[in-house]
Amino acid sequence: MGMFEQVGCVSDRVMETLVAGLEIEFGRGAGEALAQRFLAAEAVELCWEARLAERWLGYYGTSESEPEVELDRVRIIGFLNGRWFVATMIVDGDGAAHGMTGRRDLAGEADARSALADA
Repeated sequence: MGMFEQVGCVSDRVMETLVAGLEIEFGRGAGEALAQRFLAAEAVELCWEARLAERWLGYYGTSESEPEVELDRVRIIGFLNGRWFVATMIVDGDGAAHGMTGRRDLAGEADARSALADA
């Protein structure tokens, strides 16, 4: 039997493990910088997987690469790498993230939930 945890719940452990592995491979001091670059490159997927709540904002359009795929705008809040955030995501009907139009880090959970409600 497998056990699944949300990315946001384990992001600190994941980040520590990622940094440690990168430091072994590329030397002490390089791990943190490389980990931040990895997070930036995978921001859309990581934020979507770390979401704790979401709110549908409306229709966005169709996918440029697949015109038959309709996309929606969804506001999410989550906790990733020790920070609360709110983001506006572009998502298809199957729940797959296609992009992110904005993200803002917040001071705490109450601020994140307030930002979600104000969408």
